[in-house]
Amino acid sequence: MRKTAVVTGASSGIGAATARRLAAEGFNVVLAARRRDRLDDLAEEIAREVPGAGRIAPVRLDVTSQESVDGLAEAVAGGCHVLVNNAGGAFGLDTVATADLDDWRAMYETNVLGLVRVTKALLPGLVGSGEGHVVNITSIAAHDPYEGGAGYNAAKFGAYAVNEVMRLELVAEPVRVTEVAPGLVKTEEFSLVRFKGDAEKAAKPYAGVPEPLVAEDIADCVAWAVTRPPHVNIDRIDVQPRVQAAPHKLHREG
Repeated sequence: MRKTAVVTGASSGIGAATARRLAAEGFNVVLAARRRDRLDDLAEEIAREVPGAGRIAPVRLDVTSQESVDGLAEAVAGGCHVLVNNAGGAFGLDTVATADLDDWRAMYETNVLGLVRVTKALLPGLVGSGEGHVVNITSIAAHDPYEGGAGYNAAKFGAYAVNEVMRLELVAEPVRVTEVAPGLVKTEEFSLVRFKGDAEKAAKPYAGVPEPLVAEDIADCVAWAVTRPPHVNIDRIDVQPRVQAAPHKLHREG
């Protein structure tokens, strides 16, 4: 019997790459994100390009809406084995002194409360599967603060804290809990969203970095964690490009 994986934020970047990889690993995959048109395109791509792909189901999801999350739970009522909480993101690079509190609120709403909403809604099914697994995509920013990153640091630290508490609270249940904390990952949208569409600013984090991570690197980590034997829990994976030692310490050429 194929297991079912739910991936949030699946319309692009790490989420889309993770959906492709889990389909290749033999999972039925529920693609969840706000942009249904992109989910439909991804579902068609996976069905076309992944040999032996199982059921691929696009579901529109806004993690900031309880009604939307309830709809996701209804869509996977037949069973869920893996939940990848990937929806989130960063907004701005302001100092604390110049903080845009609307940006801070949006980051907390998506990265923390969104994660909790979805997990809470799907947890009964994950427990009931007998082999549940929650994978929370955070960031090395959750563990190593940097100037200008306080809002994102705080939101991802919140996600990390929820991850750790879940592992404590679910220790007697058949549910594994894993955190994947990426460093610099170059995707088509993350930095562009962070800088509100300013392409010049969005390019700066990657300037001179010879080989940043790509979305498929993070998908590889997720796939490895969820395909370990059921008694093995991978607590946390910190993954950075070789040229990165910390969020604020990168080797740049030129």
